[in-house]
Parts: sequence; structure tokens; C-alpha cells
Amino acid sequence: MPALLETRHLSVAFPGVLALDDVSFRAVGGEARAVVGANGAGKSTLLKVLTGAYSPTSGTVAVDGVEHAFRGPRDAKLRGIEVVHQEVDVALVPFFTVAENVLLDRQALERRRFWVRPGALGREAGKLLEALAPDLDPGRRTTDLTLAEKQLVLIARALGRDARFLLLDEPTAPLGPTETQALFQVVRSLVSRGLGVLFISHRLPEVLDLCSQVTVLRDGKLVADAPLKGKTTSWLVEHMLGKKLDEEYPRRRNTPTGPVVLEVRNLRDGGKLHGIDLKLRAGEVLGVAGLVGAGKSELCKALFGAAPAQADAFFLAGQAGFPRTPRHAVARGLALVPEERRKEGVLVAESVSFNLSAAGGNLPTRFGLVDFAKERATSRSWIEKLAIRTPSERQQVALLSGGNQQKVAVGKWLASDARVFLLDEPTKGIDVGAKKDIFELVGRLAAEGKAVLYATAEFAELLGISDRIAVIYDGRVVRVLETSATTEEELLLLSTGG
Repeated sequence: MPALLETRHLSVAFPGVLALDDVSFRAVGGEARAVVGANGAGKSTLLKVLTGAYSPTSGTVAVDGVEHAFRGPRDAKLRGIEVVHQEVDVALVPFFTVAENVLLDRQALERRRFWVRPGALGREAGKLLEALAPDLDPGRRTTDLTLAEKQLVLIARALGRDARFLLLDEPTAPLGPTETQALFQVVRSLVSRGLGVLFISHRLPEVLDLCSQVTVLRDGKLVADAPLKGKTTSWLVEHMLGKKLDEEYPRRRNTPTGPVVLEVRNLRDGGKLHGIDLKLRAGEVLGVAGLVGAGKSELCKALFGAAPAQADAFFLAGQAGFPRTPRHAVARGLALVPEERRKEGVLVAESVSFNLSAAGGNLPTRFGLVDFAKERATSRSWIEKLAIRTPSERQQVALLSGGNQQKVAVGKWLASDARVFLLDEPTKGIDVGAKKDIFELVGRLAAEGKAVLYATAEFAELLGISDRIAVIYDGRVVRVLETSATTEEELLLLSTGG
């Protein structure tokens, strides 16, 4: 009989927020079930309850018909519930080998001898990796792995604990198309062996490709629980938002003719970047298209002075000189929204108001001290303008959904004097509603005469949002195209070295 994982009338309340409201659903072994919803719908809360990280306010979790009150992640693991989070590095010990990380839970949770034989450890891990990644050497250091390989290490760890249900939280967000399809092959193989998979993702075409069932959450409530056969992305969006999503991208502007505000020649970093030339005009959205590992993030960080680099020439608003540090870059009017927002884009332990006020030294002061009343009033204004969903401006950013964190990461620069915005994968891990808000914000920035560099592997977004597109492959710009004269197929061809 297939394994059964259920929630029964599950509710979770936080101060000012009902994160889950009477949610009852079931997942069975041998199927891949998608869990989708807009940012703030309750997906992350549901995942944390199922894995023992949160306790429900009311309702229960049941495995094979038996109700359980998980006191922590260990209890969930003992019932066969494992999770692979989007930020895989948090769950891995970087200086350990692959084998040590694969068997980490077993060593921590079970009684073992004081001494561990590396050879035996490697052979045991190799058996678990055989069906997932037979070419992955158990003796390699985890720091040398790609993101895709790190995910496979975590999946192998789950299988080593006799997982019955595997919860995948945005697993494809950092992956390219080839790595994504390889991961899907692994997931399909696990499902065929009877494992139950819960797949949380904002990439709706992938949901339709991989999963047979879907659970849709909206504002903490279960609004749909259905087979995916015959469903479309439009059906998913309509149930996620409660309405149809029209005009996803801002209306096209005329070709920007403003002055060049950023120009770089022969930008290089001695590693990933190899002689990049770019020009960016006021009022322009310049797309940077590239697959994972092409050099998009390195380009953004180099321009912002956050990574060692050099160039034959660098001009910002007519002033020469390469930014030496991020502080120097901010002083000259540059703003960066990095790909890894939780690590680099926001201060997750601080409040929304602090984050919105802190960029570029914009904290309001009075008599040399921070004017907290003014800080909160200013942040409330930005919260309203950006439609940031938060109980108050004092809410810790770590407790916001991904889309709202991203709005904070962008919004903190709006009160600064930034002329050029460098956006690195700005819609990574956020839902379609929050994406629309980001697109509209980019359109407003361009209409105000700001220059925007928009780097992403989501080529459909570039075709909808940008004026020109620079395609980057292996650290080089291989072509700069007028957006109106190119296609997604051409961008993919060029970004793969064609």
C-alpha cells in the first residue's frame, strides 16, 4: 500500500498573520505533487510544518493514517519526511567530502563507533549515489561541487534515511535547462520506485512537466486540489491569484535616446569575465541573457565593485574611474540587487523599515542620532508604494515571503540617488503576481530616466522587459541584439555557444 502523508484542518497563526487556514490535503507515495501559490500563500509554512520546523496552531499531520505531533525536524525524519531546500549550502558542511555529507544525518542520529573508516564511508555513500549520480566521486570536497551536484548529495542523504516523502523547495531556481532536466529524470525515477514527491516551484511550465497532481494555496487557504492532466499555466495562475493576469509586462517604450550613463571597455576579472564591452543609456533596460555559469552574476558584482576586476575604460555619468568598492559604487550612483537576496541583498535579521532606509547611508537622523519615528514613517510610504505584504514596518525581513523580500531588496535603493540599477535574476524564486510588480517597477525606473541592467536566464522576461539584449557566453558578450528583432530561440542558441 502506498505511503500516505496528510494534513487535517491545519492552521498556523503568527502575530497579525494567519499563515495557514484550515488546510487539509493528502499526498501519496508514487506521485509527484506540486504545491503552488503566490508569495505569502502559505507554501513555506506548510513545508515547515510537514518537516517539524513549525508546530501548528491547530490541526494535525498524519502519516499512514497515524497523527503525529512533531517536536522538531528529527521527528519528521524518523517518519520518512525529508526536505531539500532551495539554499542547499545551508544544509551542507562545505569542508566535508561528498560521502561525509551524504551520511551526515546517519552519523548524527544513530549510535556509531567513535572511529569512522573513510573507505567504508565512501563505499556506503557510493551505493546511495549510484542511481542518482554514478560519476560523482564520494571523496570530492563539497566546496568543489556545482549547485546541481549539491542537490543530488542532499537527495542521496534523504534516501540514506529511508525517505518516503521528499519535499523539494524551489529546486530548479539556481539550475539551467540541462541541469533541470537531469534533476527531473532523477525525480521521475524516485517516483517510479514509490517515493512521494512534493514539488514547490514558481516555474509553472516545470510544474506541468513534472507533476501529476497539484495543491494550490491562496492567502493561507486551500483553493484547489486536482489532477494536472489537461491543465494550463493560465489555469494555475488564475487559481493562485484569484483572477486572470493580463498584460504581464509594461507597455513598450520608444527606443531610448538618452545619454550614455554607463560604459565599460574590456572588463575582465582574471577568471570568469573575458573582455566585456557594454554601453547603457538613461531610460534604457539592457537585458543580459545567459545560462547558469555564463558570468552574469560576476558581471554585476564586478561593475558594482563587489569583486576584483579591471577594465581599460569605465565611465559613469561621464566620470571616469572603476569603482574600487561597493561603497564607492553607491557614492557614484550604482545600485545592485544580487541574485542571492537572503545572503547579499537584504539584512534578514533586521526590520523592513531598517532595510528600506539603510542603503547608501539613507537612515534619517536628528541631532546625530537615528530618527526612528521618521524612519518608520518613510518606510510605511515605501511599503505602500511597493505593495510589500507585511504586518508592519517592524517585521523582520526573514519572516517575509520571497517576493516581498525581493521588493525590499529593490526598494531600499529607490530613496537613494542611484542612476544605474544592476538587477541580477530579480524574479528568481518569486510568484507570477510578484513578478508583475517587479516588471512594473523596472518600467517605472526606465520612464524616470534611470538605466537598468537586467540579467537573467529567463529569456521570455528579457523579450518582454528590455530594449536591447547582450548575450553572454563563457564570460564574453557574443552578441548585442535589438529586442524587437530577436526571438527566444535565437537567445538560447547564442547563450549555448551557437
